[in-house]
Amino acid sequence: MGVQKRPGPLDWEDLRVFVALARAGSLSATARELKVSHATVGRRIAALEETLGRTLFDRRADGYLLTADGAAVLELAADMEERADGILRRSGQQAGLTGTVRLTATETLAERFLIPRLAALHRRHPGIHLEVVSDSRALSLAKREADVAVRLARPQVGELVARRLASLAYGVYAAPDGDTSAWVGLDDSLAHIPEAKWLAQHAAGERLVLRTNTLMGQLAAVRAGFGKALLPHWFAGEEGGLIALPPPAPPPVREAWLVVHPDLKDVPRVRAVIDAVVGAFEEEKERLGPGGTALSPAPLK
Repeated sequence: MGVQKRPGPLDWEDLRVFVALARAGSLSATARELKVSHATVGRRIAALEETLGRTLFDRRADGYLLTADGAAVLELAADMEERADGILRRSGQQAGLTGTVRLTATETLAERFLIPRLAALHRRHPGIHLEVVSDSRALSLAKREADVAVRLARPQVGELVARRLASLAYGVYAAPDGDTSAWVGLDDSLAHIPEAKWLAQHAAGERLVLRTNTLMGQLAAVRAGFGKALLPHWFAGEEGGLIALPPPAPPPVREAWLVVHPDLKDVPRVRAVIDAVVGAFEEEKERLGPGGTALSPAPLK
């Protein structure tokens, strides 16, 4: 039986909690995402159901499942959420060179390449507060999980603005006293990336003595003498003390892309961060790898 409608207007916060629960599927996951209590999530959902006079979820032992009415409401609510996010993004265009900009990149690019090269941005614009998120996942720019992203592949979906920053060339490196007959590779969670595919194709049958899921882990293993590894030239060069070995085949070349939501690209503080990131890659393109000079990225429009 459906719930009875109560008098009063729709509470937007109830709707926000509804969308989060529909995506997460459980009270605990929703509470963690929104940083509220389980009771608050449950109370908000009950209030929304009472307002609409509809049962929006089937409460099951394994979580919350949308009813037909709930699915219909979610379709409308998700569109409203996107429009609300658009208002927030556009409101930032008047904020000037102050406020927070959230930048995401892979761990190695964020910590070893970008952060050291963004100090000049901080000195020029101390009112900009940077949040640098190291994550191999493609955080959603549309949902404001990040404002600017540096990714190792061009985005294929979504209405995003992308600029190619540079080509990243790779080589085979080992410690001077390390085992050059064995390989340090990547674990199965990264089997889909070009580096892992190259190693599987060109080092098949050779000894693979250690696998890890990060470049930092590979570097630590190489330095400890476990074996050789496929590493970006710039990364191996900054570390120093490694020797370059002849690769069994031409190593892969990856591309770094800067990605931003179109509503944010002209917000002054975001634009300042974009320009700083582009400048960092421009200054280092000779070190990043062959092809970086010849390939000219198209400007953001």
